[in-house]
Amino acid sequence: MKKSLWRIGIILMKELIRRCVRCRVDRKKICYVGAILTIVGLVFQMFSFPYSLNVWFLTPPVTISSYVSFNGTISLNEVLSEARAEQIQLVAAAPIVSANSSTKLIQPMPDEPKRVMSPVRRKSKPTRKKKNVKVGGKSEVLPPPPPPRKTMPSCFQRHIWSFSPNEALVYAKKEIEHAPVVVDDPDLFIPLFQNVSVFKRSYELMEMILKVFIYPDGARPIFHQPHLRGIYASEGWFMKLMEANRQFVTRDPEKAHLFYLPYSARQLERALYVPESHNMKPLSIFLRDYVNLIAAKYLFWNRTHGADHFLVACHDWGPYTVTEHEELTKNTIKALCNADRSEGIFVAGKDVSLPETTVRTPRRPLRNVGGNRVSKRPILAFFAGNMHGRVRPTLLKYWSDKDEDMKIYGPLPTKVSRKMSYVQHMKNSRYCICPMGYEVNSPRIVEAIYYECVPVIIADNFVLPFSEVLDWSAFSVVVAEKDIPKLKEILTAIPLRRYLKMQINVKMVQKHFLWNPRPIRYDLFHMILYSIWFNRLNQIQIPNS
Repeated sequence: MKKSLWRIGIILMKELIRRCVRCRVDRKKICYVGAILTIVGLVFQMFSFPYSLNVWFLTPPVTISSYVSFNGTISLNEVLSEARAEQIQLVAAAPIVSANSSTKLIQPMPDEPKRVMSPVRRKSKPTRKKKNVKVGGKSEVLPPPPPPRKTMPSCFQRHIWSFSPNEALVYAKKEIEHAPVVVDDPDLFIPLFQNVSVFKRSYELMEMILKVFIYPDGARPIFHQPHLRGIYASEGWFMKLMEANRQFVTRDPEKAHLFYLPYSARQLERALYVPESHNMKPLSIFLRDYVNLIAAKYLFWNRTHGADHFLVACHDWGPYTVTEHEELTKNTIKALCNADRSEGIFVAGKDVSLPETTVRTPRRPLRNVGGNRVSKRPILAFFAGNMHGRVRPTLLKYWSDKDEDMKIYGPLPTKVSRKMSYVQHMKNSRYCICPMGYEVNSPRIVEAIYYECVPVIIADNFVLPFSEVLDWSAFSVVVAEKDIPKLKEILTAIPLRRYLKMQINVKMVQKHFLWNPRPIRYDLFHMILYSIWFNRLNQIQIPNS
């Protein structure tokens, strides 16, 4: 039947062409022939297509959702039939779970996800650019996956939230000890981490469990007034973002796992220090009296003797302002830029090394972030800065005006800065020298990361930021102070292949050192909070029972 209809159509088409060529056709005959061809085409469709005409003519083209491809057991015919049924409101898509859900490693997943009914959306939303994917040898146009839905907390989450703060910390520590192995993760670059499996599991538990109580006591400018500009801006930015946070902050101190002392060491110095007096004792006494005040007013300090309390101080004097209060010095978690293990105040494993970040424009903290590719970095090593401390004069003694590849200056000369600014020097250098000043910390370390220049750190006894999490050997070079005379020899001995890996790693680690006006996962705000959370868990003892 099909072959006969096909032959009739071909004969009619040949006759029409022959008559048109000889100009022996009129309009009526053309209409008759067109009608006959239309009828033949409809009959041919009815007999040749497997679906009825109302399905083919009344529904839009069939598209296959991208999430179907994850199930390799579904055949193409089943997918097509399900997609068409979905268009006539007979079948709905499977429920979507957010990729960032913190419960996915706790709750066992069923072997076969069940399909549930979902209403068809009336309002259309703008979609992303479609991708062409070959399915079964044919090119199919795939729409973007549906957005993740906000799900209610599971019974298991609500059960965890019912724990007391200490029970929740014990549970979290047990979970971290049995963290599932992470081989790959789209949000984390594994070569940067000491143990990415532990980090990921601990970070997810922090997002699910952690609550912080901020003491409302204290008057400005020392308390609750963040300083957002300059080299000590880290403490101010953390305060600003912490006090505005809704995910981790609680107003109920009974539910808190950590307690934040919201003062600024920079504002403390500006308000109380007498210039040129070289006397920091008034600052220490003021902070001692503040801690005694909250210990007398609230019950929580005395419950742990300050072990679940923390402070964030980036000023060089941050460690020295706590010395008048014994429990504040020994028990409290201190996030300090001046993380010097040799002075006996900073305790590695309990305290947190705070990155020192220079913020020149508070409204645009990420200004100028980025750098040149390797082929456009003609300078081997660069440093410019004031002659503070014991290391910088030694660096200048051996390398200032000694080698064309080593651009080592004191304060950047005007004739040099007119041709190339300080930031441009860092963006055009392969290695950025980061020597300590009066103290072990230096804002150049984070600046080098911002400008994608491999940092060369010269500061004995300095505990590097987030060293409990990050593997600094993957993206930096640490040089002992005694090896400054061999600095170029050390740098040129690094193979090109290793340098290229380090430079790529600098770009990848950059996201963990950025201040975002609105914090995002794994950025600097979250990394600081995570380190405080992780070090608090280190103090928790798991009972034998």
